[in-house]
Amino acid sequence: MPKTEMVNCHVHTFTTAHAPRDYPHPFVRVFRAAPWLLQFLRWLSSLTAYDRVTTFLKRLEDFHRTGSRDSQRAVFRELLHYYPRTTRFVVLPMDMAPSGHGPVQTDLPAQHDELAALARDVDYGPQVIPFATIHPERPEAAQELRRCIEVLGFRGVKIYPSLGFAPDHPVLMQQVYPLCIEHDIPVMTHCSRGGVHRKGWNQDRINAVTKPAAYVPILRKFEALRLCLAHFGGDADWIAHLQDGYDPDDPSARQRNWVSVIDDMISCGDYPNLYTDVSYTIFNFEERIPLLRMFLTDKLMQEKVLFGSDFYMTRQEALSEKAMSIRLRDALGECLFHRIAHENPRRWLGEA
Repeated sequence: MPKTEMVNCHVHTFTTAHAPRDYPHPFVRVFRAAPWLLQFLRWLSSLTAYDRVTTFLKRLEDFHRTGSRDSQRAVFRELLHYYPRTTRFVVLPMDMAPSGHGPVQTDLPAQHDELAALARDVDYGPQVIPFATIHPERPEAAQELRRCIEVLGFRGVKIYPSLGFAPDHPVLMQQVYPLCIEHDIPVMTHCSRGGVHRKGWNQDRINAVTKPAAYVPILRKFEALRLCLAHFGGDADWIAHLQDGYDPDDPSARQRNWVSVIDDMISCGDYPNLYTDVSYTIFNFEERIPLLRMFLTDKLMQEKVLFGSDFYMTRQEALSEKAMSIRLRDALGECLFHRIAHENPRRWLGEA
């Protein structure tokens, strides 16, 4: 086997300075103003018999501490604790300012500039693969994206439709996807029922813009676009796939589960540039790994699944980044792990 130089295709380094003041609830202002409060609540909980509450508060405290760091560089340094120094990371920014959850301290162009500086960093830059993000409802959104690609040298684009737009938005269809093809760079999109969403949107509206089927017209129009549906459909659909199965008398039942839809879309071979990643979803490891191994028995799926973790969102989970990646490597075996963590990412990124 050749050496596996890992590429983690899904990490975040944005901080609370890039997050809306009131997300996910206006009450978070209290913790921003008094970060010591979480430590106090955890200590108070430790005096009781509610161990699960204490554990939850500890994870929330870890998550808040990471997000509260003073720079993206500081967040990235924390991530590096868990991986070999040869690992590279696709860093995905977020534009949550238009989501309706209040103002952000540092706006998107400054977030992009800071990420660009991290990619040029003498110590850590070679490990950073910077992506730009776009909210097409922003004025001059396409111009900012073009600046990131053509001036700052960003290597891909992240979109997050549940923040308030459809994946076939005219700005995306007329400017963004053609720009990605022109520069031979990939797109990562959020494809899970959970995550951040626009204020006031109900679950049906969120699902309408994030479901895998919403990307079929895009894949048909832009056949050369390398698109990754992040999270392999998301946690809720993995649980439903494993626990509920499908009604044998309902032909449409399988099409309502996003895990199955993504599996079908990739394994049918109709969309040769479609990928998915296992970020966050795989952290519920013992339940999910048998299903992932089953998917990877298909040869087309073996070429289209990407390794990703979703740091620092995963600070809320019990399993550490290092434990997750080692368990995944052990469970899949060196050949399959090499494929999803080395070969497939390089092909998706346009390096191979």
